Amino acid sequence: SELIKPYLGSKYKLTEVPKSLIFYMSKHSGPVNEMQWCPVREQSHMLLSASMDKTVKVWDAIDTGCCLKTYSCHSCAVRAAQWSSCGRRILSGGFDSMLHLTDVETGKQIFSSKNEFRISTLKFHPTESNIFIGGGFSPEVKAWDIRTSKVLRVYKAAVQQTLDILFLPEGREFLTSTDAVSRDSADRTIIAWDFQSAAKISNQIFHERYTCPSLTVHPKESVFVAQTNGNYMALFSAQRPYRINKKKRYEGHKVEGFAVGCEFSPDGTLLVTGSSDGKVFFYNYHTARIIRTLSAHKEACVSATFHPVLPSLLATCDWAGEIKIWQ
Repeated sequence: SELIKPYLGSKYKLTEVPKSLIFYMSKHSGPVNEMQWCPVREQSHMLLSASMDKTVKVWDAIDTGCCLKTYSCHSCAVRAAQWSSCGRRILSGGFDSMLHLTDVETGKQIFSSKNEFRISTLKFHPTESNIFIGGGFSPEVKAWDIRTSKVLRVYKAAVQQTLDILFLPEGREFLTSTDAVSRDSADRTIIAWDFQSAAKISNQIFHERYTCPSLTVHPKESVFVAQTNGNYMALFSAQRPYRINKKKRYEGHKVEGFAVGCEFSPDGTLLVTGSSDGKVFFYNYHTARIIRTLSAHKEACVSATFHPVLPSLLATCDWAGEIKIWQ
């Protein structure tokens, strides 16, 4: 993309809150569950989306706003999809319990695996590009190796479902958020794992009785944020013992049972989240104050993600299947 080229060699500029709509992209016939910009900077005009309509789509979300490819390898809702680090493959998993690794160009499956449970979250290892972790409607989280198509490791938690997975920088440890909240205990809501040994490092991280539908790590500082069903985002240290920051809570948006995603801007100054009322909320990371809200969608806005190269460019999606690009 000619629009991205001037930014490739330069340092990321300060993120500003986007104000105007560039593209309104609506080809999904069901809720959009996940979006991700292509991690290869030269190809970051491409945006991946996974939907309840059983499809994964790739869009030119910078130049044209057009859908480039639709992949229909799943027979049920696609809950999770991720670009490979090389940008040539897409990993997807869904409610058909299938895992697929699809060649972006040809649309052919490089790897397919029938799983024993429905998939709700997938993440590639940050430094080992052939390894990914998946979780879903099961007490187990699994690590797979694409080269052998086999399960490498199993992480056993006494929970019913894994909602999200977050690798901490370098990938030696990762976090899972689960639905293990009960009346008498909120232990195990967030669990920290040792990637290599599959040992639990801690399950006493978050003590409030809310599930956490999504987790995100700060790009520069050793902290992470958990979106909670208490209509606030909680801030934690990303180093043991992963203590919560009691002085900072990011509140004002609504979650209301939706899997609302949150993330930091690439420069780390803003924290952005969707909201069940269709708005996007921009928080100052340091002060936890709301800088601005954007009335982005009529239905619940479940994801908002900043472009990795272009400052202040944002993609949002909603429960009606709409994707919008803002600047």
